[in-house]
Amino acid sequence: MTAAVVIPARWASARLPGKPLVPLLGRPMIEWVYAAAARCDRVSRVVVATDDARIGEACTAFGAEVAFTRPDHPTGTDRVAEVAAGLAADVVVNVQGDEPLLEPHLVDMLLDALESDPEARMATLVAPGEPDRFEDPNCVKALLDARGRALCFTRAPVPAVRKGEPPPSYWQHLGVYAYERSMLLDFVQRPQSPLERIEHLEQLRVLEAGEPIAVGRIEGWRGTAVDVVQDVARAEAALRAAGRLTP
Repeated sequence: MTAAVVIPARWASARLPGKPLVPLLGRPMIEWVYAAAARCDRVSRVVVATDDARIGEACTAFGAEVAFTRPDHPTGTDRVAEVAAGLAADVVVNVQGDEPLLEPHLVDMLLDALESDPEARMATLVAPGEPDRFEDPNCVKALLDARGRALCFTRAPVPAVRKGEPPPSYWQHLGVYAYERSMLLDFVQRPQSPLERIEHLEQLRVLEAGEPIAVGRIEGWRGTAVDVVQDVARAEAALRAAGRLTP
C-alpha cells in the first residue's frame, strides 16, 4: 500500500485569516506540519494544496512540494481530492495544517487503523480530551463503538454531564484522515449531508451514508490545534515544552 499526504491550506480562514502562515517560534505554522509529515517513512510524497500565491511562495521557500488548486472548493477535502486525482497512491492522507505538534508516528497510527479494518475505507484519530475544552465548540468530540469505529462527531459537549458535575472523560477528534484514494474521489461527488451542514464537519457525510470510519486512539500525546489567535501562544508554549524549537 502506497500513501501520500496532502495538506490543504487556504488563506481565508474565518476565525484566523492567513492561518497557515501564522508564525510559531519564527516559522510558518504549515512548515511545522509539513516537516513532521515528511519524516514519516511510510509516506512516499507530501504535497501542500493551496489556491493562494502567498502560501505557495512560503511553502516553496522551505522546500515543500506545492500544488495549486481551484479557488472555489467548498471544503478542504475537495481541495485534497483535486490533488489526489493526479497522485499514484493507494491511500491519501489528509493532514490539516493547523496541528503544529503533529508527529510522524501519528500518521503511522492512522494508516494502521485503516489497514486493520477491512470494511472501512476511511480512518481518523482521536486523543483523550482536555477537561477545559469540553464545552469549546472548536474542540470536536468523538463517540466510538466497541469495535473502535466512529459513532458520531460533534462540537457539542458530549457525553452529557449533569449540572454541578465535572466534565466527563471524552475523546477529542484530531483533524487527520486516511482515505482509500477511490473512496475520497467518490466522497467529494456526494452532496453535503444534513448533520454535516449543521456541525460543519465533513466526516459526518460518511457516517450519514452508513459507511464505517475506523478510528485510531492515541494515548500519551496531546495536540495543540490552532483555531483562533488565542491558540498561538499555547501552541508555542507546547512546542517549547516538547523541546521542538525548529521544524
